[in-house]
Amino acid sequence: MVVLVLVVVVVVVVVVVVVVVVVVVFVLVVVVVIVEVVVVVVEVVIIVVVVVVVVMVVVVVVVVVVE
Repeated sequence: MVVLVLVVVVVVVVVVVVVVVVVVVFVLVVVVVIVEVVVVVVEVVIIVVVVVVVVMVVVVVVVVVVE
């Protein structure tokens, strides 16, 4: 009887540990994916801002030269 209770307790503990590890790994993967997406979005925004600034500077220079 005691052996059966011990086996059940060990099995429950192992299952709980496995579930916790799986959940932690899943959460970490989700966080990493979110961080990657944010980094890509920030890079795209920086590129767009740089392109817009360069185009504005070129337009201003062309207007000044033409004037």
